[in-house]
Amino acid sequence: MSDFLFELGLEEIPARMIAGAEAELGRRVTDLLTREHLLAAGGTVTTFSTPRRLAVLAEGVLARQADTEEQLTGPSWKVAFKDDAPTAAAQAFAKKAGVDVSALQKVTTPKGEYVGATVKRAGRSASEILTADLPKEVLALYWAKNMYWRAGKPERFVRPVRWVIALLDSEVVPLEIAGIAAGRESRGHRILHGDVPVPVFQACDYSKSLLGAAVVVSVADRRQIIRKALDAVTRTVAGARWREDEPLVETVVHLTEWPSVILGNFDREFLALPEEVLVTVMRDHQKYFAVEDAHGKLAPHFLAVLNTRADEEGAAIIRHGNQKVLVARFKDARFFWDFDQKTPLKDRVESLKHVTFQKELGSYHWKTEQNLHVAQALAGLVKAKGTKFDEAALLKAVELAKTDLTTELVKEFTELQGIIGGLYARAQHLGERTALAIYEQYLPASMEDNIPVCVEGQLLGLADRIQTITSMFWKGFQPTGSKDPFALRRAANAIIKILAESDLPLTLGDVINESAQGDLVYGETAIFLRERLNFYLKEVRGFAYDVVNAVLAAGADDVRDAIARAEGLAAARGSEDFVAVSAAFKRIKNILRQAEEKGFALGNSGHAKAAEAVGLRDAAAKVAPEFEKLRGQRNYAEALALIATLRPTVDTFFDKVMVLDPDETLRGAHLALIHEVLSNFSTIADFSEIVTA
Repeated sequence: MSDFLFELGLEEIPARMIAGAEAELGRRVTDLLTREHLLAAGGTVTTFSTPRRLAVLAEGVLARQADTEEQLTGPSWKVAFKDDAPTAAAQAFAKKAGVDVSALQKVTTPKGEYVGATVKRAGRSASEILTADLPKEVLALYWAKNMYWRAGKPERFVRPVRWVIALLDSEVVPLEIAGIAAGRESRGHRILHGDVPVPVFQACDYSKSLLGAAVVVSVADRRQIIRKALDAVTRTVAGARWREDEPLVETVVHLTEWPSVILGNFDREFLALPEEVLVTVMRDHQKYFAVEDAHGKLAPHFLAVLNTRADEEGAAIIRHGNQKVLVARFKDARFFWDFDQKTPLKDRVESLKHVTFQKELGSYHWKTEQNLHVAQALAGLVKAKGTKFDEAALLKAVELAKTDLTTELVKEFTELQGIIGGLYARAQHLGERTALAIYEQYLPASMEDNIPVCVEGQLLGLADRIQTITSMFWKGFQPTGSKDPFALRRAANAIIKILAESDLPLTLGDVINESAQGDLVYGETAIFLRERLNFYLKEVRGFAYDVVNAVLAAGADDVRDAIARAEGLAAARGSEDFVAVSAAFKRIKNILRQAEEKGFALGNSGHAKAAEAVGLRDAAAKVAPEFEKLRGQRNYAEALALIATLRPTVDTFFDKVMVLDPDETLRGAHLALIHEVLSNFSTIADFSEIVTA
């Protein structure tokens, strides 16, 4: 067995695209080797990446495929041979199989006698397969943006290909990608190693060879180096710690090949600005880590991750340059902060007429008016159901929510929209609930984020998002496939998460009702939100697909109720009795469908005469009141356990009773009975969706 190394050298790849491409390349190489039976049992595939390369090391690669023998079946013997002489059909089959006509055999099957041929295929070498197929896999990698770089050539890639390594142990695999022939020479760190080629003599020596050229090819190793360096440098400041920021760690990991960390400082006077502004400038614009004191307050320091190593003198120069850039940014932010305060948020509402929300819908002034309408309606529903909140603060927040789009600070630092509005509202003494609602209006931005903490913020977030979704649907801008230019799926995900994790007494229907523009938009929006609820239950809450399907089939309007039912069903499905009852319910559903197709009508369940049918009717009637009580209390685990107690009666019924009895009266009674059982006990979930194999 051999080790196979593949490295694709490129111009610098955008950091945000590297992780996905590395994982996809690993999957493609694994699938190719597995599909072609080249990856031995126990073989492994490891991926690597830096800003300039994507690489895969496969260990346990077979030198060639095993020879195979295949039995092919052709036309019927009567068609292939007439009077023992081969016909044109036999000749064609033999040619297709690659054998002589004399090698054809008679094969007896349940369907009759056919012509057969045994075909032996020699296995291909790993080098031959990789040469032919790997370039296609590599050039098929998905990139959010591609480019052409060779005039008149068809390939498109994220960045120009500069070198390729393909080694089976020490032998070069003669493949070619985008006009670059594979070899054994890589490239090291641009600055620390220069443009001197780095030879890799053995596939298994890849990491070691690049390490000698100041490149750490393992993402995990670079991550560990960066974290340790951040810790070590921060310890030089008494009582300080770097502010944990996992997304920023991942960004700098993919921006570096040989990382190191330096500490920088800035004047304490800038701490008068809100932390949100300072941290955004450091993180989003400079890729610096914030430093905080022992009390969690921002300290006048920052940490910069470099893609090089520097001596003391070089580090001092780099530190000075970084500090100079950061201070200039902070001064801009301070100027914008002071300048924006001269125009209160309430005086900016009119300016929203000049800020476009969507060209076919209107301005953010129009958007604000629509949001107010939806928010008022939702507030009325919530208030009527007894939830207490500050309605005046909510409506003021909705009115002012988008005004920070007209501020200079948000124009400069767009990541701060909403946050700046909340900070300005607080600074202008517009009320803490109003300020907090504005500040949190874009939460959750992802499924990992928390929802707004206050009811006012939750209602603002719901109103804003559902209005966006329904207005976009009204104009025909529904997401299609992977395309979602208006981020409507993200908006719908946030609606689901707010309803799931808040105490708001609202259903999906409540949220849609006051915003949908007609029955068609209502229906499309309801389906869209149901799909996102399905996603939330499976991907966020981790429920099995059949549990989710069963729960949503019984109702998807009340999000928290759907979650509670899924929890109960997930707990109950471990019971052998419940699994058996689920299988019986599936059987009931199939019988009722067949009866409907045959035109059999439901009768009166009271006309059922068999003792087993009477027993099922009585057992179901006895259990029903307690089941309804538990269901009303949302005690679904116990309610489902109660259904499971019907197993013996259900089993006996199906063992002894002919449901589709020839007697019309009895058949109608049996159908009515099982229909009642199915209807009465399927309000928690459609048990026929549960996989019971």
